[in-house]
Amino acid sequence: MAAWLIYAIGFLAQILFSGRMIVQWILSEKNKKVIAPRLFWQLSLLASFLLFVYGWLRDDFAIMLGQTLTYFIYIRNLQLQGEWGKLPRLFRIFLWVFPVLIVIYGYNNNEYDINDFFKNEAIPIWLILLGSIAQVIFTFRFVYQWVYSEKKKASNLPLGFWLLSIIGSSLILTYAIIRKDPVLLVGHVLGLIVYIRNLFILKSQIK
Repeated sequence: MAAWLIYAIGFLAQILFSGRMIVQWILSEKNKKVIAPRLFWQLSLLASFLLFVYGWLRDDFAIMLGQTLTYFIYIRNLQLQGEWGKLPRLFRIFLWVFPVLIVIYGYNNNEYDINDFFKNEAIPIWLILLGSIAQVIFTFRFVYQWVYSEKKKASNLPLGFWLLSIIGSSLILTYAIIRKDPVLLVGHVLGLIVYIRNLFILKSQIK
């Protein structure tokens, strides 16, 4: 596939990720409290779908790992908000099995070898580890958010979510600079601004 098309998919995913944060930020500013609107989770799921494809096309294990871990949490939050069941049944089934199907298809058709993710000459092992650790931390924010929301029986974005967002995003930004990945770089520069602002909104909300 042409390089420009691969980057186009990645940038579109980051635009959607940034868009969800801008929507969340604007609505939180308007309501004077941190909220998690329906559109936030819808855009998250679509962006995750595209970024997973981008990571696959670039043979980037760190990106694929991060999206696989959060993909299903986005679906769960839509379930908690009562929005998941409103989607067409076949579309929901496709979204559930998509990450598994794309990996099985690629592997069985010899499009890539699983070892390529760990023996990529363009990405030294220490950088893969940095990117993977960064993605795990960044992803864990949604695991934390998921557990918190399950306890509250409502979709929320608590303080811990934003703290983990800042730490994980900073590490991914470092990875992006070293990897010279413009898609990750653009996405996480804007993200850091929104995460920090939400901390201030949350602080005022608690007062």
